[in-house]
Amino acid sequence: MVKSHWSSNMKQYKAVFIDWDDTIGDFHGAAKLALQEMYEKYHLSDYFASHEEFVSLYKPHNIELWDKYGKDLVTKEFLRVDRFLYPLLHGTKVKGEKGKVKGENLCLLAEQMSEDFLHLTTKYFSLLPGAEELVRYLAKKYPLTVVTNGFIEVQYEKFDKSGLRDCFAHIVLSEEVGCQKPNPRIFEEALRMNSLQAEEVVMIGDSWSSDIQGAINAGIDQIWIQKSKEPGAESPDTIVQTATYIVESLSDVMNIL
Repeated sequence: MVKSHWSSNMKQYKAVFIDWDDTIGDFHGAAKLALQEMYEKYHLSDYFASHEEFVSLYKPHNIELWDKYGKDLVTKEFLRVDRFLYPLLHGTKVKGEKGKVKGENLCLLAEQMSEDFLHLTTKYFSLLPGAEELVRYLAKKYPLTVVTNGFIEVQYEKFDKSGLRDCFAHIVLSEEVGCQKPNPRIFEEALRMNSLQAEEVVMIGDSWSSDIQGAINAGIDQIWIQKSKEPGAESPDTIVQTATYIVESLSDVMNIL
């Protein structure tokens, strides 16, 4: 299903930009499995009443840290460790006096968890349903450029593991550019690599705040894959006039491009 304020004669583009995590690759699913494995491996029931409590402390803090990282308020190293240190410090359960751990030991544990998390999210990486079909379809018609946030040491491993790397003419990674989506500079770098103007390309992504707002900031048309409404997210009814296209699945993109 395609929702759009374009009624007919859909625009012709010379290239396509596309997000990676949770648009092509299932980062959400990989992270869920990684956190489950880590909960058991590191005996986190010593600190939390349940796995759910651990996740409920980890998730919002991780989002907050990524926002700060994108604004250069925290370093990559701080983000990687603090997203695990924070929940460890705020867990409600400790197994008696013997289970209490000094702060420096919690820091060491958080560092170990940080390294393991990056490894496990790569281990559990998989493509989203329909992703390979869409990428191979688009690659026959357009130069494709991945425009993604993320860390160098894991993103390239996932690109290679996907079996789709040869489909992409360029890869633009936030850590290499020195800024994150929605900063328009990362999109401008992608335009420079393709020797194209903003009006000649379209950006595909799942995140309104990162992919779609970022493309808008750079003057680029957008295809928003609006899979589900998260708490606090903007209603599609209120933003349909500012998103070039809104679709519900990857397969719907092929009706546009």
